[in-house]
Amino acid sequence: MNSSQIQEVFEAQRKNRWHIAQSTAEQRIEKLKKLRAALISHRNEIVAAMRNDFGKCQAEVALSEIAPITEEIAFVCARLKRWMKPKRVAAHLFTLGSRSEIRHEPRGQVLILAPWNYPVHLFLLPLVGAIAAGNVVMMSASDRTPQTEAVLTRLINETFSSNEVAAFMGGVPTAEALMECPFDHVFFTGSPAVGKKIMAKAAQHLATVTLELGGKSPAVLHETADISKAAQAIAFGKFLNAGQTCICPDHVWVPRALCGEFVAAICQRIREFYGETPEQRRASPDFARVVDARGWQRMKRLLDTSSTAGAQVAIGGDTDEASCYVAPTVLTEVTPSMLIMQEEIFGPLLPVLAYDSLEEVLSFIQSGGKPLALYAFGGDEAFIQRMLSETSAGGTVINNTLLHIVNSHLPFGGTGQSGQGSYHGHHSFRTFSHERAVVHQGGLIASLVSLPHPPYSKMKAMEKIVLKQKTGLGPE
Repeated sequence: MNSSQIQEVFEAQRKNRWHIAQSTAEQRIEKLKKLRAALISHRNEIVAAMRNDFGKCQAEVALSEIAPITEEIAFVCARLKRWMKPKRVAAHLFTLGSRSEIRHEPRGQVLILAPWNYPVHLFLLPLVGAIAAGNVVMMSASDRTPQTEAVLTRLINETFSSNEVAAFMGGVPTAEALMECPFDHVFFTGSPAVGKKIMAKAAQHLATVTLELGGKSPAVLHETADISKAAQAIAFGKFLNAGQTCICPDHVWVPRALCGEFVAAICQRIREFYGETPEQRRASPDFARVVDARGWQRMKRLLDTSSTAGAQVAIGGDTDEASCYVAPTVLTEVTPSMLIMQEEIFGPLLPVLAYDSLEEVLSFIQSGGKPLALYAFGGDEAFIQRMLSETSAGGTVINNTLLHIVNSHLPFGGTGQSGQGSYHGHHSFRTFSHERAVVHQGGLIASLVSLPHPPYSKMKAMEKIVLKQKTGLGPE
């Protein structure tokens, strides 16, 4: 896709955006139902494409890619009429007799740039919110999963007119060409490094942005944690999609006295999930591959440097470059100074760090970028409250992993290094909307009340009224 074609579609959407902005809830719901029908009709192609791109099994595709979209569409369709209604708010002293309300109007022209790790989920879920809010949309998937990119692009362009929603292939060059257009809002999911570039480019057009990034999401066990349940939750959250999940546990902090028990428990869970022997785990149909040679080489570098620095492999550690395979791996004797603790892992390597006091864990978390997720395991309420009050994270789950992403009532998003803005459910509708303040002046009372204006000879009396209205305490 060349830049002239992108510009042509952008101009067509510019001409159509006010028509789409005035669409009714029923019309938007109809579009969302078309999207759901298209997704279901293409599901076999999607499963095959993702299997070929990075070995993702059908069950994982259904669980983490297709179901979240169909559920989100059902959630939004059931509530959209209510969300679109103007929201009445209370009057102020100077607006007595008038009607004040908040109206949600579309951002306008929206760009969605999606990543490769959950190529369906993170491509279509923002689109649901953008359509619900009444925007026109241009979007691009990642070319690191080329077969899935092709299916998704075809799905969108067969389902929608290009002057409403249009998808483009072409990877980074296409994304860069799209970013030259003066969009009203840009929604990007990816790495913090690229997120900074997106934000800088969007600033040239004063576009608002939503950045869904990542970070080193910690899991922290307390001495009161149920070790067996914690091991199961962390093993599932970490090794789903071969660790290529933005909210997966990046590493685990365990009280030193419990490290041996925890490591034994999580190694056992890995065997139960993927096979007893290294050969069985490599042959498991339920374990995905690292996305490409570049990703595999990065995992190999992290594994090798960790081993050289003194980390021990408790399970896993075997790799195969030809198939981009990296075994589900648990590393012990890891220290905060190792390279693997300096960058987001985003793969199937799990460092386990022993700690003697919670202060050292909190200090490490506080000194780094704010993570997208934080997981705390334990039955001690004081521990839970410290984890919540002395850290900052996009989202947090107590005694499990990943669960916050499945509840459409909750906002999903990062903070600081892990992003800005949120979406899912009503939060998506609000992200892709502008909240417009509206005051309807009228009526007898309104005609008797107005803002102060010249001559200001009665200003002292008015000052007393305003102070009393705000504080209940006038000047003495």
